[in-house]
Amino acid sequence: MNVKYNWRSAAAALVIISLSAPQPLLADDNAVETTRSAKPQGLKSLEDFVDGVMAQQIASREVAGATIAVVHKGKVLLSQGYGFADIDAGATVDPNETLFRPGSVSKLFTWTALMQQVELGRIDLDADVNSYIDFSIPPFEGQPVLVRHLMSHSPGMSDVSGISVQTVEELTPYGDWIKSHIPLRVWAPGTEISYSNYGVALAGYIVERVSDEPFADYVENHVFKPLGMNATTFREPLPADLEPRMAKGYKIEDGRLISQSFELFSSIMPAGSGTSSAADMSRFIVAMLNDGRLGRTRILDPESVRLLMTDSITNAPDTLGMAHGFYVVRQAGPRMVGHGGNTGDFHSNLILAPEADFGFFVSVTGGDQSSPGRTELTNAILGRVFPQSPTARVSAPVGETAPVGSFRANRRNYAREPNTDYDTSVVSSGDNAIIITSFGESTYWERIGPMTYEKVTGARQGGPFDRVLFYGEEAALMMSFASQPYMAYRRIAPAEPQ
Repeated sequence: MNVKYNWRSAAAALVIISLSAPQPLLADDNAVETTRSAKPQGLKSLEDFVDGVMAQQIASREVAGATIAVVHKGKVLLSQGYGFADIDAGATVDPNETLFRPGSVSKLFTWTALMQQVELGRIDLDADVNSYIDFSIPPFEGQPVLVRHLMSHSPGMSDVSGISVQTVEELTPYGDWIKSHIPLRVWAPGTEISYSNYGVALAGYIVERVSDEPFADYVENHVFKPLGMNATTFREPLPADLEPRMAKGYKIEDGRLISQSFELFSSIMPAGSGTSSAADMSRFIVAMLNDGRLGRTRILDPESVRLLMTDSITNAPDTLGMAHGFYVVRQAGPRMVGHGGNTGDFHSNLILAPEADFGFFVSVTGGDQSSPGRTELTNAILGRVFPQSPTARVSAPVGETAPVGSFRANRRNYAREPNTDYDTSVVSSGDNAIIITSFGESTYWERIGPMTYEKVTGARQGGPFDRVLFYGEEAALMMSFASQPYMAYRRIAPAEPQ
């Protein structure tokens, strides 16, 4: 739990100068205990390994600062700060003190609050959301949105824009904001996963309504304070006692890391306006891995925790999908659930492996490259602790057509014209491989089964190895990535004949 600074600060200074098919968790207590025989690997050397990864991140991924907490068997195995919380002031990151923005990882607190109200009998997961709010969400062809649909990101809604503002004066109380920004209904609820910030903000509003407590007060009184997460809040601007501890967000401008103003997301507060420290996040992880209990404090019943981590729906058979609030990271070897989070300046991940009693939280800030850097850091830890092997390649049978064309994400604002720059291109590369290009970056994938391909990752050992599955009728082909269980892609144009 030491804070390591010296070489990381020097490295950062140099950068500145030089510039599957769903398998539900078993609910039986004895069975759960048995599954905890899954053993993480390389824990004794994990600290040195992460040190090396972060040296690379700071040197080549525009990372200004990072905070990491790793938990195993109810104890904090690793708690580290890297780089700077404030470059100009020379303040380094302290995992116990420095605050980061977890972004959408904050949603896990909202689902925890929702399940507390379910336990109290104030919320029925199978009730129409309109039963709990003082405005109306229109049904889709007579089908209402249920509370359960919010947890699986399947309310059938368009995405929404304008969720952040530049100044405190522009902030709208989130209850007012969601009333004036009801998204378009685009398909039947419960049929398709498409990530919904609005849906989570609505869930938080339901908690506020049934508890008769403002949402920020509620999570502080019933989640953060009971767990001793005294530096965690949804409030914007930050309370005066926390503001000095906040890490700066950064962007690259003219080759230099330039600090940014504090981001404001409380128009959708329950969906992502959280602020926390690695130390606080480790307490939440311990509680989630311990069936809702930290020490003598219980915030959820074991059955509620299991529900949060148990499968709900997927966009297609044999693909990863949503649990309830968490999304599924891996189905086996061991099973893992988690959540990612991005603000403009901060990029975070929280991953839990309940079978192994293992979890971790990472958050970084820096230039645009720090976002993929966060993903690489996460994958490096997973590949080190729970290594995988590449799947055997399988040749396509005669007659199978490569799933080529242009694909568009189902998560977008349907009230606006689509931006074709965001579309994803798939082209064939021989009989058994495809090249996928998105945002100007191309990746190579090899066939491992019917309409299923695995990403080729060069010399990396241990994985994880991303997969993509194509499914549906030829005229309405869809695509889902294992690494993106919270959304899918529709083919909008097949490739031109060669």
